[in-house]
Amino acid sequence: MAVALKSSVDAGVPRRRPRSLAQEVVVDLTRQIDDGALRQGDKLPTESELMRLQGVSRTVVREAISRMQAAGLVETRHGIGSFVLGPPNGQSFCIDPTDLVTIHDILKVLQLRQSLESAAAGIAALQRTQADLDALALILREFREHLDAGRDTVDLDFRFHLTIAKATGNRYFVEFMSYLGQTVIPRTRINTASLGKETQQRYLERVHDEHEAIYRAIQQQDSRAASSVMQAHLNHSAERLHSTLAR
Repeated sequence: MAVALKSSVDAGVPRRRPRSLAQEVVVDLTRQIDDGALRQGDKLPTESELMRLQGVSRTVVREAISRMQAAGLVETRHGIGSFVLGPPNGQSFCIDPTDLVTIHDILKVLQLRQSLESAAAGIAALQRTQADLDALALILREFREHLDAGRDTVDLDFRFHLTIAKATGNRYFVEFMSYLGQTVIPRTRINTASLGKETQQRYLERVHDEHEAIYRAIQQQDSRAASSVMQAHLNHSAERLHSTLAR
């Protein structure tokens, strides 16, 4: 049983948070598959129907479906819909967002991301298309607009990393990022800005600047630079968490 602490941040342990809305949708649909309410080959309700049934936004529904795709629970056929592949395999790789309780847990996921995403950025620099560059540029512009307006940027942060995975042309990078969803963004689990003793605005300004550096390297098809700046970007998050543990 966990011992109560005065401050979760001072102790280097964020409070346990409930599952994200997307994960709640995944859990509910997976339970229906386990119970036989949804059988192999069945078509899932449409996005609009799931939004109504689950009481969530379209973005949440899409993230949930992406996670289920990555977990091998459903497949999506373009223009038709998503279909159940079968009950979950008990031996499937799994990172439950609710297990990311301590800074140590978040650091372990970051270590995994550092090796995979730095490689993905390098590959994306060589394989990217103009459509990939346009998508990344649009996300950067929207991130800037949200930042200036004081609006949430977590979804845009995740989309930036997911779009780089897509630019590799390797579906396994995409499936990995889709599987993790927004749990790959440390500030969804803990207030990373406060850990670095800087304002949230300044912290997000720096995140945006680092994203722009990654974009420029990919745009210039500089594989080594793209890999390096992505590694540095993720290192900065890890360093902030390590410094908190050291304190």
